[in-house]
Amino acid sequence: MCDCDNSEDVKGEKNGPVPVESNISTSEHVGDHIECKEIPPENPQECSTRLYKRRWAIVFLFSSYSLCNAFQWIQYGIINNIFMHFYSVSSFAIDWMSMIYMLTYIPFIFPVTWLLDKKGLRVVALVASSINCLGTWIKVASVRPHLFWVTMLGQFACSFAQVFILGMPSRIASVWFGSGEVSTACSIGVFGNQLGIAIGFLVPPILVPNVEDLDELAYHISIMFYITAGVATLIFILVIIVFQEKPDVPPSQAQAVMRNMSPQEYSYLASIRRLVCNKPFVLLIITYGLNVGCFYAVSTLLNRMIIDHYPGEEVNAGRIGLTIVIAGMVGSLICGIWLDKTKTYKQTTLAVYLLTFVGMLVYAFTLNLGHLWIVFITAAALGFFMTGYLPLGFEFAVELTYPESEGTSSGLLNCSAQVFGIIFTICQGKIIDYYGTLAGNIFLCIFLFLGSFMTAFIKADLRRQKANQLAMREAAAKDSGCLDGGVTPLKEAKV
Repeated sequence: MCDCDNSEDVKGEKNGPVPVESNISTSEHVGDHIECKEIPPENPQECSTRLYKRRWAIVFLFSSYSLCNAFQWIQYGIINNIFMHFYSVSSFAIDWMSMIYMLTYIPFIFPVTWLLDKKGLRVVALVASSINCLGTWIKVASVRPHLFWVTMLGQFACSFAQVFILGMPSRIASVWFGSGEVSTACSIGVFGNQLGIAIGFLVPPILVPNVEDLDELAYHISIMFYITAGVATLIFILVIIVFQEKPDVPPSQAQAVMRNMSPQEYSYLASIRRLVCNKPFVLLIITYGLNVGCFYAVSTLLNRMIIDHYPGEEVNAGRIGLTIVIAGMVGSLICGIWLDKTKTYKQTTLAVYLLTFVGMLVYAFTLNLGHLWIVFITAAALGFFMTGYLPLGFEFAVELTYPESEGTSSGLLNCSAQVFGIIFTICQGKIIDYYGTLAGNIFLCIFLFLGSFMTAFIKADLRRQKANQLAMREAAAKDSGCLDGGVTPLKEAKV
């Protein structure tokens, strides 16, 4: 193998690779060689990889339907008191409109990751966007004070769609993007989810004012639901037209190895067993769950915390949530670019985790000072690191678990986050009820400190980077062998 073609090409058919027979014995382990089944006709010694311009359309389209789904996660919680009044239910019932996203994920994640492995990205994307669209239209029919169960049903549909969404960013990045841009691509995928949460914090308090008249309130709520349904329908149509399973030519040598594995060599249950026996990954599952679980609790209970200290500030509560997520989106992109440049996965993850803990401490002790501008500043600092941690966890997991499926590793991370999210939301909500917001936030600080401590013990076994480096060394060695007219042995290490 020689240097691979990384040229941009939209279609990839003209002057593309043609099939040839592999010279590798079928009795040899797939990890002994990194061999493409397709090579460019102009030089039969070269293995071809290629980056398609379409990859950007795929990742941005995914981000769009992830955005639409994430918006609905927080649209009830951020105006908790208004929906309590409209449906005549308790605060805890409205909290469950957010927590149902977490609860639904836990039992369905394993069958969904199996479906992702067996059927691929396009099928999962179609299922996710269609169920999300269905959920939005169910909510349109729920705008009556006695139809709380209908709006809960619509929210359940959207939460089920989320199961098909959360594990996809790292999979899309690996399948469509080169080794030098996978972290950035994963960050863009997570970016859509974060932007949806940000809009969910900002828009509902603006569209649904706190008014006493139920008919007027129903009118405002229906406008919000109709806008959401229209956007979800448009995105579903675009997914049908645009979303493609995978590029014709793999984008990286690591992805080429994955394609050359026969279906018989992969077992979903065996993959799960290997993952749970991978000690660094198990530590990451716990630490990721602690961090993201804290974020879920803060987001769900933000309206209650702000209104408790600043009565009547529903709109500013939404803006504070927006500030948390926008800062986190900036943090995500910066961290993704930093990882692509430096490959310092453990060091970056640990630093961001520690700074999240510090940010949560500062936020906890400044929330009750009586100055909203201070809350905005501390919320931005907290969000930059807490939300910026999300793509770091995904990409670190892929590195630790290669060549296992990205959807499976991401699914386990998200499952941990949902479990901790439910526990933290319920516990912090009860602590706030009995002891106040400061005690509730200190409760989260304790677990963030624990997560920082555990992160320091994760061994940085970057398997995907090793696979790509081995592929480049073998390509250089075969180039040298080809120039000498001989055959260079490539079995110096296994992937």
